Amino acid sequence: MTSWCSTLALTPEQRLEVLDLFNRTEIELAREAIDEGRRRTVVHRGIGEHWLDLNGDHVRGYALLTPGEPASVEMCGGGVDEQLLHAILARHQSVDWWTRGAYQPLGGTVVRTLQLLRVALPIALDHPTALSGAVRTFEPDRDAAAWLAQNNAAFADHPEQGAWTERQLDERLREPWFDPSGFFLLDLDGRLAASCWTKVHELHPDRFGEIYVVAVHPDFRGRGLGRMMVLHGLDALRRKGVTSATLFVDESNTAARALYASLGFVLERSDSLIRFSAD
Repeated sequence: MTSWCSTLALTPEQRLEVLDLFNRTEIELAREAIDEGRRRTVVHRGIGEHWLDLNGDHVRGYALLTPGEPASVEMCGGGVDEQLLHAILARHQSVDWWTRGAYQPLGGTVVRTLQLLRVALPIALDHPTALSGAVRTFEPDRDAAAWLAQNNAAFADHPEQGAWTERQLDERLREPWFDPSGFFLLDLDGRLAASCWTKVHELHPDRFGEIYVVAVHPDFRGRGLGRMMVLHGLDALRRKGVTSATLFVDESNTAARALYASLGFVLERSDSLIRFSAD
């Protein structure tokens, strides 16, 4: 029998138990236990509504609800708990709930689907000419403001990626996994035209790579820069010794999916965002 309760601030003991739960779940499932941003909320004591399934003082289940219209929630492990859903809807008129992999329907409406794609490395890399610009690596003190402007312009209509702040970027730059040698920028006509930020999951048993963020400023679209930057990122990952790379893409983004398919990426998993209402 579950016993869900909520708090706006985890105690130090609860925080450590939740992080331990994440780690154990990732070992069991061989994938991430919860979205990276939500894990960061726990690590850095960010803003959110923490839901705990307690057995006495022991945390055996966890979910994080973040504010919004509507609020969004994800459970550790990526499932849906019916009792937790009822408890949340008793406080919130509606909620968007992230599920990972196959979703067992409890009602609700799918409002978004993210695809996790993977490609084996190396691939046959073709390096298009970078026009009159040159690909270089990111320098935080020099490039942070320009990259934020370029990223937010490229993802202006994206629900998570299009409104990053200096604080959000700085948090990621201070993560143990951040490596500026895997963060690439392309300058054209004196402007930041495109970028590709890669990540190596060093602590995962398979040590795989990820195309973390790839973006082309709207003023420079139609020149094949997205493909060029992804190829550059994949080659950099290969040179770091990883044998596969992943990325997430919205199912509705047919142009991006076609690009990734042409590079050999295949579907590994689909995650769904389900909207539930109290009505």
